[in-house]
Amino acid sequence: MVSATIRRIVSPCWRASDTGEISGRHGDSSGRVDGLLWYKDSGRHAHGEFSMAVIQANKLLEDHSQLESGPLSLTEANPYGTFVGIYDGHGGPEASRFVNDCLFKNIRKFSSDNDGMSADVVHKAFLATEEEFLSLVEKQWLHKPPLASVGSCCLIGIICCGELYIGNAGDSRAVLGRMDEATKEIKAIQLSEEHNASMVSVREELRSLHPDDPQIVVMKHQVWRVKGLIQISRSIGDAYLKKVEFNRAPLLSKFRLPQPFEQPILKAEPAILVQKLCPQDQFLIFASDGLWEHLSNQEAVDIVQSCPRN
Repeated sequence: MVSATIRRIVSPCWRASDTGEISGRHGDSSGRVDGLLWYKDSGRHAHGEFSMAVIQANKLLEDHSQLESGPLSLTEANPYGTFVGIYDGHGGPEASRFVNDCLFKNIRKFSSDNDGMSADVVHKAFLATEEEFLSLVEKQWLHKPPLASVGSCCLIGIICCGELYIGNAGDSRAVLGRMDEATKEIKAIQLSEEHNASMVSVREELRSLHPDDPQIVVMKHQVWRVKGLIQISRSIGDAYLKKVEFNRAPLLSKFRLPQPFEQPILKAEPAILVQKLCPQDQFLIFASDGLWEHLSNQEAVDIVQSCPRN
C-alpha cells in the first residue's frame, strides 16, 4: 500500500518525450521502493545526470516533486532546458498536487508569450498558479471548506541557455556545489531565500508589512508562527490567510482568526535568482526543509561530491 502510494505521488518518469529528451509526468517504474523510501539512483536530463529520493514521514504523503527536460515553451522556437520542482505540501496533498500539475504548464505558457525564459516568466507562473488554486478553493468552498487551509511551499529551478533560474516561496532550499579554484574543494552556495518565521529577517518583513498587527508573528510552543498558525510566510494556497472570505465558517475554528484582516497575511510571490552557470559549477541540490533540518549546506554538498554516482 505504501509502495503504491509513493509510486503514484512521485512524479518523474524519465520516459522519452517527442523531443527525444525526458519528461516527468507520471510514476517512474524504474525507481526503487524500500519501505517508506522511494529513490532513483541515476538518470539523464538535457544538461547531465540526476538522482532523486522521497521519504514519507507522515501517514499521508503531502509532497510532490517533478523533473521535466525538453522544450520550455509552447512555440516552435523553443528554448530547451531542464525544470526541477519541489512542492512541500501541508494540511493535505491537494495544493502540492495542483502545483505539480499546473506550474510547469504556466512556465511554458509565459515563456511562449515572452519569447524565452526570464525572471518575469517565473514570477507570472507562480502568481497564475496561485490564482488558479484560489479559484478552485472558491468553487469548492461550500462542500469542501478544508481546501482553504491546504497549501504548499514551492521551489523550482530552471537551467536554460547557460543560465540558472531559481524561484522559491516557502522554506525549501536550493544549494549549488561549486569548485573553489584555489583549494580545489567543492564549496556550498545557498541560492534560494527562505520564508520561515524562525528567521529574524522574515519576522521583520512581516511586521513591516503589517505594522498595525502586534500578533502578526507569535511564539507558540517555542516556535515562531505567523498569526500563531503557520511557520512559512509565503506559499501557494493557504487561502484562509490570503482572502478574508475563506477565514470564516464552515472552515474549522482552529484556522479562523478572531479579527478579520484587510490584506493578505501570506504571499505567493516568489523570491527569484538568475545567474549564469560557470565551469566551476558542479551540481545542484534541491530539497525541502526535511533535509535541511538535519544537514548543513556543506554537509549535503560533501555527501554528493564524495559518494559514487550510484
